[in-house]
Amino acid sequence: MDSKDRQIIRTLQAHGRMTNQDLAERVSLSPSPCLRRLRLLEESGAIRGYSAEVDAKAYGLPITVFVRVRLERHNEEDVKRFESRVMDIDEVLECHVLTGASDYQLLVAVADLDAYEDFIRNRIHRIGGIASIDTSFVYGTVKKTSVFPML
Repeated sequence: MDSKDRQIIRTLQAHGRMTNQDLAERVSLSPSPCLRRLRLLEESGAIRGYSAEVDAKAYGLPITVFVRVRLERHNEEDVKRFESRVMDIDEVLECHVLTGASDYQLLVAVADLDAYEDFIRNRIHRIGGIASIDTSFVYGTVKKTSVFPML
């Protein structure tokens, strides 16, 4: 991947609905080479897909929570069980494996505190093998972007 490919990716991250003509103009390419590069980026998996950025509050999920989970044991069976179960929980938007005191950090979106309690009691606790859960509720966002920095 060269700097022009990165420029295409950054432009699409910031303005995903633009036409190939507009993209080509923004990255200083003619439309045919721009489209060829875009298709190669898609085929290689560098661009995995396209989506709309939606306001969670407007959608009906105004509560964002970071949930840090520590497992009781780190054997293959428990890790696979936790990870596969988390994949099936709709409220979990992201799940990251961590170093440090926690094993995982989940980004969770829920409608209200009752929904969060239901999420913990009826989805997370039922996975089993969890030693601790630490929760931080988001009450404001200073910066959120999906545009990568320039290299």
